Amino acid sequence: MTATLSVPNSIESWLGDEAEELLTHQAKVSKDLLHLPGPDWVDRIFAQTDRSPQVLRSLQQLYSSGRLANTGYLSILPVDQGIEHSAAASFAPNPIYFDSENIIKLAISAGCNAVATTLGVLGSVSRKYAHKIPFIVKLNHNELLTYPNQYDQIMFASVEQAWNLGAVAVGATIYFGSPESTRQIQEVSQAFAQAHEYGMATILWCYLRNDIFKQDQDYHIAADLTGQANHLGVTIQADIIKQKLPECNNGYAAVAKASDHSYGKTDKRVYSDLTTDHPIDLTRYQVLNCYAGRMGLINSGGASGKSDFAEAIRTAVINKRAGGCGLISGRKTFQRPFEEGVKLFHAIQDVYLSPEISIA
Repeated sequence: MTATLSVPNSIESWLGDEAEELLTHQAKVSKDLLHLPGPDWVDRIFAQTDRSPQVLRSLQQLYSSGRLANTGYLSILPVDQGIEHSAAASFAPNPIYFDSENIIKLAISAGCNAVATTLGVLGSVSRKYAHKIPFIVKLNHNELLTYPNQYDQIMFASVEQAWNLGAVAVGATIYFGSPESTRQIQEVSQAFAQAHEYGMATILWCYLRNDIFKQDQDYHIAADLTGQANHLGVTIQADIIKQKLPECNNGYAAVAKASDHSYGKTDKRVYSDLTTDHPIDLTRYQVLNCYAGRMGLINSGGASGKSDFAEAIRTAVINKRAGGCGLISGRKTFQRPFEEGVKLFHAIQDVYLSPEISIA
């Protein structure tokens, strides 16, 4: 199976015509304003916080595992799509992943720092694997079986259940901007506080969700709006923020124009002094909103398609050069043949291991 996959020899070749633009860009906001990933990440950043020694140990486990161990960067396999997108839509392209054990095997074979998935998946194999790779239990999900389909993150698992099966961290999603977001913020804030009491780290999927964000462009991935979502996420003490790569900006103005009402608050200097249209500058603004990088930003890999390798490597380069701390890639990896999924993870990790890919 792997013989059919032709892998170029360099990161530059995957970037194609964008290589020079992405690899030489100097960011609008200086990297000197940021806390950047490094081997001493937990000591330098978290040892001075209110996190307990048990949380520090859990964070160190995350940052000390896999091919990126002790670099300050993370490569995580997330598989909650069996609920979020349905098991059929997620696993029919590669039916071996209906078997929960193969999800864990992929993360281990690929040298991931951790695997983030559901209570059921991790609980089904926890005694065999909890000591072999860090577990992240995703606590809430959006399910698509209710009729008519609704979009709301509801709790599927408890912090105590995650702790009992040996997890080192919990994850959750908030749909910022949705009518349900107020409840979700309160639920997740309480869960994260309890997780820290149990000695586990916390990861927040900071996603936007509201039809008003879809206008001439999809402002669900606007830098200004996702940046504020990140800032709300670190406010409820997420240790790591997961966010989609930004592709546009000026979301506040677009929503105000579409609704014919004022919306939120921003500052014109966000657009003149802190960002440009360059993807590294847009992503740096996301990092800036994570307490200037004190809480690490991991970007998501996105849906699977024909250009998975090129897209994943591009995202990793942008994230790293912007000052982020890694990539979390699901469908691009588990919807491919197993060995190709491993190769894709290795290609992503090679970006973070490469000394030639510098911080912009």
